[in-house]
Amino acid sequence: MVNFFLSDHGILNEVDTLVAGAWVNMCAPTEEELATVGAQLDIDPGLLRAALDEEERSRIDFEDGHTLILVDTPTVEVQQGRGFEYSTIPFGIILTESNIVTVCLKESALSRAFSDSPVKNFSTKKKNRMTLQLLYRNATLFLYYLREIDKAKNRVENELHISMKNKELIQMLGLEKSLVYFSTSLKGNETVLEKLMRMDFVKNYPDDAELLEDVIIENKQAIEMSTIYRDILSGTMDAFASVISNNLNIVMKALAAVTIILTIPTIVFGLWGTNVPLPFEANPFGFWIVIAIATALTVGATVLMVRKKWL
Repeated sequence: MVNFFLSDHGILNEVDTLVAGAWVNMCAPTEEELATVGAQLDIDPGLLRAALDEEERSRIDFEDGHTLILVDTPTVEVQQGRGFEYSTIPFGIILTESNIVTVCLKESALSRAFSDSPVKNFSTKKKNRMTLQLLYRNATLFLYYLREIDKAKNRVENELHISMKNKELIQMLGLEKSLVYFSTSLKGNETVLEKLMRMDFVKNYPDDAELLEDVIIENKQAIEMSTIYRDILSGTMDAFASVISNNLNIVMKALAAVTIILTIPTIVFGLWGTNVPLPFEANPFGFWIVIAIATALTVGATVLMVRKKWL
């Protein structure tokens, strides 16, 4: 899908055709759409397809007078029975002579944030400033999703306190995996931002340089938050693993103690069931005496295990 947007006095309007100064937003484009946009803007198809590879790393590339800025952006998907799954996908920003093109493998919160509610002093004609505004919004999205992951972690942790089930443990593992994705992507984005700081189109404009510094600060904060949350979640998982193992040991110890206690009357009744002369066989109360002996031994074993805290 390809959409064309053009700003007019801070208001973003969707237009039907590609014009100079327009923002071209490509979301999961087809081969035909890639070829059409590439031909209209004279862009190498390789630049347009770079963001369509999930394994593509964050980088800056220059080719035929066009600049590709490739970063990772956060995404969230609803997984049946497992809540939300957070991940990252490449997001490409291509700067041409008169247009800015964004390419993404699927619809992302970053492109929606600009098309639905443009930021202050937003203009599609100011390609460099819009690029920095996109990067700033991307960093704030990471911060927002990191807070959502932390809330999800607290909710699952409370559920685990009540009942430890595989469902909650799998959710915790999913959150930990999401934090690994976020941490890796943020570090890749940091490299791109630092390289941008050395480029002329930023250094020549103090306002843009200040905005890029804000982007770097937000990105560093997201990296720190991701590291902290991942360490906390890892420690929580280790603690719950120890609790689960300890609970299993307690159950096994109790079952072993009960088995020993139940074995005592079995031994007594087995001894008095042999076909040889036995005590109390001529006594009219012999049966009840054997029952009393078995009961006394069982009670004694139970008291001993309770005192030893084996039961």
